[in-house]
Amino acid sequence: MMTKILMLHGVNHNMFGKRNPEHYGTITLDQINNNIQELAKELNVEVETFQTNHEGEFVEKIHEAFLAGVDGIVLNAGAWTHYSYAIRDALAIFTGPIVEMHMSNIHARESFREKSVFADIVTGQISGFGEESYLLGIRAAVQAIRK
Repeated sequence: MMTKILMLHGVNHNMFGKRNPEHYGTITLDQINNNIQELAKELNVEVETFQTNHEGEFVEKIHEAFLAGVDGIVLNAGAWTHYSYAIRDALAIFTGPIVEMHMSNIHARESFREKSVFADIVTGQISGFGEESYLLGIRAAVQAIRK
């Protein structure tokens, strides 16, 4: 059976390529998703990508992943990382590996961005490698699943 991973993109990520290029570069979300799909083929895994600006939809997608038996989750929750206990509680239900990732180094930015409310329940965290953070996150999830 093919390994299945859910890649969750959070709030404002549909604006990649337009917002804060000093932190996020000029790559678009579509380009990021294309790169993820290329890597998925290379690793022989299935990756579903999902982006929303609505916290409840993000939570529902995590619930769906749990109920469908998805093997792992990679998420860049954006600003929700720093305060969404609703997303944290949904992630706590999920039983597979969870990789939190960020394009920018959240520990080298504004003080409010340094804290992740998910940090103590995720398998690991990747930040600061720009668009490569996504690919590193997928690789880390696959490795954790296959162990």
